[in-house]
Amino acid sequence: ATVFSCVVNLCNTILGSGILAMPTAMASVGLLLGSWIILFSAAASALGLFFLGYCARFVEGRHASFFTVSQLTYPGASLFFDLAIAIKCFGVSISYLIIFGEVMPQVMSALFIPEPLNVVTYAKTDPSFLFLLLTDRRFWITLAILLLTPLAFLRRLDSLRYTSMVALVALLYLVVIVLVNFLDPARTPVPAGRVSLIKLSPQFFTNLPIFVFAFTCHQNIFSVYNELRDNSPRNIKGTIHLAISVATVAYLIVAILGYLQFGDDVLPNIILMYHSGPLVTLGQVAIGVLMLLSYPLQCHPCRACLDKIICGYVLPRHSGRSRPLSLASTGNIVPPAMSRRMFIAVTICILFFSYLVAMSVSQLDLVLSFVGSTGSTTISFILPGLFFYKI
Repeated sequence: ATVFSCVVNLCNTILGSGILAMPTAMASVGLLLGSWIILFSAAASALGLFFLGYCARFVEGRHASFFTVSQLTYPGASLFFDLAIAIKCFGVSISYLIIFGEVMPQVMSALFIPEPLNVVTYAKTDPSFLFLLLTDRRFWITLAILLLTPLAFLRRLDSLRYTSMVALVALLYLVVIVLVNFLDPARTPVPAGRVSLIKLSPQFFTNLPIFVFAFTCHQNIFSVYNELRDNSPRNIKGTIHLAISVATVAYLIVAILGYLQFGDDVLPNIILMYHSGPLVTLGQVAIGVLMLLSYPLQCHPCRACLDKIICGYVLPRHSGRSRPLSLASTGNIVPPAMSRRMFIAVTICILFFSYLVAMSVSQLDLVLSFVGSTGSTTISFILPGLFFYKI
């Protein structure tokens, strides 16, 4: 893989559903404090990525993973590390399905419903079965899983570089929507709420995990290290710098402009604040594409961690046998490749259970807060420091 493709994949991993909730997170702390927390979170996440990249150099060949590094540092705790990563990635994949299920019915409503009417009044006019189907979130979540199945079965992260490029173009369009609506407030004549420079409120503790969640891409840094053609320290650092910098600029633009325009009244999903129109409707399609194409980037590390948990801990407890580990020339433990049967079974389970939860839960901010306060905190701030200190 090239540096460019690795930067694209890392950017797409970072810039997911968190960007939609960033103005709400900023509203809970104020403009200055919110901007500072974004910059601090970016710096802290970058430092964690540098630590993990440094630790990967101590693993023989291109077999770096949370499992192999934990075997070098804290062998007894590797189960908990893999479990935290799996939970985090699984939670994020659910949030992508929820957002896709939210925005696509809005797109269909904008296409079907005449301008003077809204969804409620149009529903009273005995709409067609097709309209009811296309405005049902369950239909779109089901369609998403069907479309995502081939992408979820790709083994290499680098295979997703083209879909990641399409997703980043969609994200750029979202940034343009926020910018255009801020420069031309007449497009969205909504009374702006209060804007504070620094604010401390109880919502701060609820929204803090959103800041933490925003820059998490650590679950894919080892795949980047293994697949990068020249994985020298200089190239790894350059890849991390570029990815974090691009994400920081995008977050600051959306958070600051979204908060300045709507103040404390901003919703957890910024796109819902804008009035329907061709620009916003296309933007909602772009968000749907972004969420859809970001899902496989969470499925990849989630599957790898679940494989280590199942074959390293679950199966040996029931059968008394475990999958053999090989020993590299340096004495490092090298895990065997995932079997075809295990690969298929774990991938199907991820697809099925993420679909099941997304169909049952519709509160995006609840999912983001849970993910940010559990797996994201562990991956971004706890594990990198522990690994670096031990090595």
